[in-house]
Amino acid sequence: MNDIRARDLPFPAHLIEGYESFVTGRFGGEQQRYRELAESGQKPRVMLIGCCDSRVAPEAIFDAGPGEIFVVRNVANLVPPYAPDDHYHGTSAALEFGVIGLRVEHIVVMGHAQCGGVRAYAELEANPDQPPLSPGDFIGAWIKLIGPSAERLGPVPNPVPADYVERLALESIKQSIANLRTFPCVRTLEERGKLQLHGAYFGVMDGRLLVYDPSTDGFARVAGDLHAAALATPRF
Repeated sequence: MNDIRARDLPFPAHLIEGYESFVTGRFGGEQQRYRELAESGQKPRVMLIGCCDSRVAPEAIFDAGPGEIFVVRNVANLVPPYAPDDHYHGTSAALEFGVIGLRVEHIVVMGHAQCGGVRAYAELEANPDQPPLSPGDFIGAWIKLIGPSAERLGPVPNPVPADYVERLALESIKQSIANLRTFPCVRTLEERGKLQLHGAYFGVMDGRLLVYDPSTDGFARVAGDLHAAALATPRF
């Protein structure tokens, strides 16, 4: 097999250059870890359902190494309710694999600020005469899952303010947790104390992390002092 460098193929050059940096840097320290994962298989304790937004990379946010987090990403980090039928269910399939196949102990639904999917839903509700978001309307059909969350917040304001989008994103995380419990495997394992469900929210601009507190039905700041110190430290 011939060695391939960035200049040799129409493959995105920055990806090949990134791999070259990885293989000469981080891979050296984690080579044994990759070998163990290949031989024994993955055994992550955490499954994370996040948004496919390129600004929100779970492994970077949680400083996770290979094999630590089983990640599923989709538009607006949504979990559909349990619906066994002949349709395609990518997120549901991954959920069952994580819960039944990998026996994860935690499921985290992580939303984020400035979510385009959440904003798109709000804009469509505020302006119902808009054309579909895409030719096949796959996006529009998918983000209808946000509907129950929006109903709890009341009528969508027009124009849609940023603070409404954030409130809707947080409410949608709670709805996805509720939808997780419609899956029999999830509900059974949670009742047996073998599985815990969590919500999280990442601030793209400022890097803050919030986690859902079921005792207050609200979100609490994580590592607030460390976060404030990081913001106060000049970066050059």
